[in-house]
Amino acid sequence: MNTRRRQLLAAGAGGAVTGTVSTFAPGEAAWAQARFPERPLRLIVPFAPGGETDFVGRTWANRVAPHLGTTIVVDNRPGAGGAIGAAEAARAKPDGHTLLSGTTTTHVINPAAMDKPPYDPQRDFAPVTLVSSSPTCVMINPSLPVKSLKELVAFVRANQQRLSYGSPGAGSINHLAGELFKQQVGAPELQHVPYKGAGPGVADLIAGHIPMFMGIFGAQPLAQHRSGRLRIIAVFSEQRLKAAGDIPTAAEQGLKGMVTSIFHGVFVPAGTPAPLIGQLHAATQKAWAEGLLQKDLETVGGTPAVESTPESTARLIRDETTRWTPLVKSIGLKIE
Repeated sequence: MNTRRRQLLAAGAGGAVTGTVSTFAPGEAAWAQARFPERPLRLIVPFAPGGETDFVGRTWANRVAPHLGTTIVVDNRPGAGGAIGAAEAARAKPDGHTLLSGTTTTHVINPAAMDKPPYDPQRDFAPVTLVSSSPTCVMINPSLPVKSLKELVAFVRANQQRLSYGSPGAGSINHLAGELFKQQVGAPELQHVPYKGAGPGVADLIAGHIPMFMGIFGAQPLAQHRSGRLRIIAVFSEQRLKAAGDIPTAAEQGLKGMVTSIFHGVFVPAGTPAPLIGQLHAATQKAWAEGLLQKDLETVGGTPAVESTPESTARLIRDETTRWTPLVKSIGLKIE
């Protein structure tokens, strides 16, 4: 974990982020501000402290709270791949005081992979904004005799019966990226090895216990790539990343459909009044305008969603659900 990230996490370690009062324009936002917020806000993070979702949620809270005039209390509620915390947020009173730090996992994958999901992401939530997205990437052990994605594809096709790839866990976007990769390169026998988090999986990759790992691009993998401990062959983004302009995309190397990322957003329970959603979104826009929020996110390899709106966030969830649900069903993925 780099120094900047430790500082930001330390700032939110107590769970609350303090803000100061700000002024809103006349109209609905001003009407809402007279009644909102009445008390500290609660941001449910449905994953354990220290992970990417926790970091993004705390970072958003730290930068947005000053524009709401209250504190934002970060409440980690991990379990069931984020479903426990998400379900709790869905049941909360729709008064703008309970928020969810939601992701591709909570809003796309879980509902598709659960027989009886405890919430409906489109019916039970209203989006406030996306915060950031991070592409997945394929990492390999440096001992693998390949230098490019084209060479990796050829190697995998020829050796798929004795090769495997790791991911941070079954049902993660990394897992789905691996399954999409298998389909795109024609290697159905490539085996998936699920880990309990990215840390153990990357450690096994570096140690040579697995040849490949589907990870989320970020500061730590990039540092390990630069040091030669692992090699990032391709990022699964639409274009090269500012933080790693020398690493080509999969599309550049022939796999046009290999674009996968995890999104992080802020959501409120369905039924939350539109003026309150508008005030939360306006506070986020003020944080973007300061420039500090995007710098914090870029430090760990995220792509800030500066132009996001509630409408564009809802559209993304619908599009991602349409894209990933058939793959989830085709591989028989089940999340209990």
